[in-house]
Amino acid sequence: MVVIGLFIGAFGTLIGVAGGFLLIPILLFMYPDYSPTVITSISLTVAFFNALSGSIAYFRLKRIDIKSGLFFALTAVPGAIIGAYLINYLDRAVFQYIFGSVLMLVSIYLLLRPGQKVSGGFLQMWTVSRHITDKQGTSYNYSYNLPLGMVIAFFVGVVAGLLGIGGGIIHVPMLTQILSFPTHIATATSHFIVTVTTFAAIDTHLVNHTFTSDYAVALVLSAGAVVGAQFGALISHKVSGTLIIRLLAVGLIVVALRLLISPI
Repeated sequence: MVVIGLFIGAFGTLIGVAGGFLLIPILLFMYPDYSPTVITSISLTVAFFNALSGSIAYFRLKRIDIKSGLFFALTAVPGAIIGAYLINYLDRAVFQYIFGSVLMLVSIYLLLRPGQKVSGGFLQMWTVSRHITDKQGTSYNYSYNLPLGMVIAFFVGVVAGLLGIGGGIIHVPMLTQILSFPTHIATATSHFIVTVTTFAAIDTHLVNHTFTSDYAVALVLSAGAVVGAQFGALISHKVSGTLIIRLLAVGLIVVALRLLISPI
């Protein structure tokens, strides 16, 4: 379990996600008798500690766009809460078939054209310009549509709440391909947002008395993820943005296959 946590922490932090998309299938395989609620709460716990550890590492590297991350979190958190409640009123199987198909198309696009960004005049409206210089002295200059970013964050939160994942696996492609964030800033900022949203999701579970009773599994996995996240952030500057996007695309394929093969 510690080794699994180490891998999820390192790989997830490298591509800017909390690793829930990998952990949930693993937990379903290892613990087939666990209820979906237990699986989800374990995954959220690990995702939170992974994202928190990775965010601390990225903060030291000065790669987090904190101001933008806070704006996005303002809409992502209520979106995640709404998504958690919507699952009681939607046909989850139908939703997962549709969403899995969309993710598969997005992943193929990212594999084939990792450097291509969506362009359009509307993206230049209500733009916010940002300048960040990381610890290595690399400067990043970029502009993005703030209202669009907050709307995207809201829907990412809704989907994350529906699927029980952190949401970074969706947020990073949106940040890089639509909002034109540099890849290394997008992965770090995504981790920061996931920290906030997973903390809110865990609080929701605690309030609803649906948090896991298997604390041992959650804590052991989290311990591995905390260490792995530090390693993932450490090697991130040695990995090109194009490779990170392609690794992210592989992660999206895993999620898509999981949703399409077992939509329950």
